[in-house]
Amino acid sequence: MRVHVCLFLAIITAPVASVAAEPGAGSNPTVRKPNIVLLLADNLGYGEPGCYGGGVLRGAPTPRIDRLATEGLRLLNFNVEAQCTPSRSAIMTGRFAIRSGTMKVPRGGAPYGLTQWEITIAELLSAQGYATGHFGKWHLGDIEGRYPTNQGFDEWYGIPNSTDESLWTASAGFDPKVAPTPHILAGRKGEKTRMLDVYDLKARRLIDTEITRRTIDFIRRNAKTGQPFYAYVPFTQVHYPVLPHPDFDGRTGNGNFADSLAEMDHHVGEVLDAINDLGLAENTVVIFTSDNGPEELVPWRGWAGPWSGAYFTAMEGSLRVPFIVRWPGQVPAGRVSNAIVHEVDTFTTLARIAGAAVPADRIIDGVDQTDFFLSQQEQSNREGFPCYVADTLHAVKWRNWKGHLVWQEYKYDAPQRLPIVHLYNLLQDPRERTNVQSENSWVLYPVMKIVNDFQESLKIEPPIPPGTADPYQPPKGDR
Repeated sequence: MRVHVCLFLAIITAPVASVAAEPGAGSNPTVRKPNIVLLLADNLGYGEPGCYGGGVLRGAPTPRIDRLATEGLRLLNFNVEAQCTPSRSAIMTGRFAIRSGTMKVPRGGAPYGLTQWEITIAELLSAQGYATGHFGKWHLGDIEGRYPTNQGFDEWYGIPNSTDESLWTASAGFDPKVAPTPHILAGRKGEKTRMLDVYDLKARRLIDTEITRRTIDFIRRNAKTGQPFYAYVPFTQVHYPVLPHPDFDGRTGNGNFADSLAEMDHHVGEVLDAINDLGLAENTVVIFTSDNGPEELVPWRGWAGPWSGAYFTAMEGSLRVPFIVRWPGQVPAGRVSNAIVHEVDTFTTLARIAGAAVPADRIIDGVDQTDFFLSQQEQSNREGFPCYVADTLHAVKWRNWKGHLVWQEYKYDAPQRLPIVHLYNLLQDPRERTNVQSENSWVLYPVMKIVNDFQESLKIEPPIPPGTADPYQPPKGDR
């Protein structure tokens, strides 16, 4: 057993050995570390931007996002967690959220979020000399000790939880004595986070404009000092209530959703313009992606393009989202790939680009995709992954196959545990309509290997229970 555990950990943490290598800063102090800007949309479905089949089809051209896609790598098989909090946790830690006790969106007033034991990408980059800023939605803890500035960020502005809280103060019977009045917050490292404006429906329309303004200010300040920076920009659009800024209200003539999509595209363009105008483009990695698949509530229903289902499920419409990465001179422009990548891989990849070693004292699920992104190899370093919805394993993806253990197409459908694994060929059947397990049962071998290996890893390192308080200490085991 000891040999088995050691071998498993050696395999799952294998990217550590190559992290300090070139490209980017590497370990060479004479090479300037690249800036990193990660733009994260909220509930943006695969089919919303024009470069993914949406844009004018959804009532709003997205010229800036589309142009960004022509300037870098566009992934067609970039995968995320099924819900908001787990997805943001995976980006921050490079670990599937089931490990961190952040596997579902919190409901109610119980403590939640990342423990201080987790090591975030902001902490890794800060240790490499990066200025780190968070501007937007956090959703990984709403108490002191769990804010972004407690998790590696030098400064932050935004909302601690979800945008639907902007509906509260306008709701009939809202009582601030029994539920907290939501606020926009801001803070700096070493100081307590402070309350700003009430996050109501008026503020909801304005916040992404302010997020963009503060992001650009952060970029400009660090451009002046020459310090490398990491700007994490989780926008609030297009999460419900999908209400555009007054300047965009009625802009498209196609309703609030289309107006908000046009607003998002504009804000992406503003950030890109700032990077270009400051002469930083050649040394800045820009990523645009989404946290999960689209909303399904009328009138704010999003679109997953060719895929079935919506967020809070293991359907492709929940897991596949847009992903574009631009790094001029490093990432070839105009490349498109259908190879599997998971959002946990951004942690390991950005660590290597910045010259940081990923933690070796815990299981890291992310794999280094640097060579794939730079087109130094054709294929991704990942072939598959387990798909959890909250704390339940719903499906497994492997190459172009999907095995469902639990069937659920939409958030409000009742999950159905399947008596046998249902298998779908995603190339021939992208909408997951025809179970072809009987004639392709050989695929169950690699699918179930992913299941068994992952479950074995949960025995080696038991998951952190949701709501665990700090200080958390991992159990001492035979590691």
